[in-house]
Amino acid sequence: MSSSTTARAVEPADTEPYTVPLAPGVSAFVQPDGGWCLNNAGFVTAGGRTLLIDTAATERRARLLRAAVTDSGAPLPTTVVNTHHHGDHTYGNCVFPEATVVGHTACREETLAAGHQLHGIWPGVDYGDVAITPATLTYSDSLAVHIGDIEVRLIHPGVAHTVGDTVAWLPEQGIVFTGDLIFNGGTPFLMMGSLAGSLRALERLRALDARIVVPGHGPVTDPGVYDATEAYLRYVDELARTSRAAGRTPLEAARAADLGEFASLRESERLVANLHRAYAELEGLPLGAPLNLPEVLGDMMTMNGGKPMACHA
Repeated sequence: MSSSTTARAVEPADTEPYTVPLAPGVSAFVQPDGGWCLNNAGFVTAGGRTLLIDTAATERRARLLRAAVTDSGAPLPTTVVNTHHHGDHTYGNCVFPEATVVGHTACREETLAAGHQLHGIWPGVDYGDVAITPATLTYSDSLAVHIGDIEVRLIHPGVAHTVGDTVAWLPEQGIVFTGDLIFNGGTPFLMMGSLAGSLRALERLRALDARIVVPGHGPVTDPGVYDATEAYLRYVDELARTSRAAGRTPLEAARAADLGEFASLRESERLVANLHRAYAELEGLPLGAPLNLPEVLGDMMTMNGGKPMACHA
């Protein structure tokens, strides 16, 4: 990857994770402020077993997650579920060698294909000793995992944030872990997925009728976050259609756009990446078809005031 698209690491205050108990045996592991590479995870414990949902971008943060599990009194995980392949959700898999890693078939494929991709985007981050550890148990449409008396349903919503997304749904508890289908307080990110697919995935999420929503990034919330996400996606869709018809490039469209109600969302530079994805779909490319990554990253840097995006991990 060219140095012109290389992003930087920063160390802002108040990025240390915290645990949120959600129901007996169910907790979320939240990493504020939810910006680039500060994802959420979760763990489910019952019957003497623990299932972990996602890990973290660095060895240090994954070890903080491991400590959070044991500090809660739960046994170490025997199962790790990855909601998708991005390194902030999968790099820490290697810190849990006792566990079987589970993910969608495409998640395994993309984890292997991406390798240490975050190292190329944010070379200044101290990732620690990260060994790429893909899923060894995969599924296609849905899979039920039982941790004691707690059922965790793994659901593939189709191509959305990526080609291999997983939603972890706990029906008895009314809790859903959405992965990066939802960014609470952050800008949605569709570069490796689909705009149309993300809108369909929101309908899948609504149909679950969850009480508690654990987003991929940002604070634990409720289903009202779906409406905010849909509003942004429909804004991108309309902007892409009108801008492409006017002959503007995604970067030109993004630079001229009025974000309005979405201006307060973190990582607003993602707009141009989302427009690249929307344009690709308008051109008839398959959902999730690879984009020109250096070009898209370069456009995001331009939208970020000419500065590299800041990784907070």
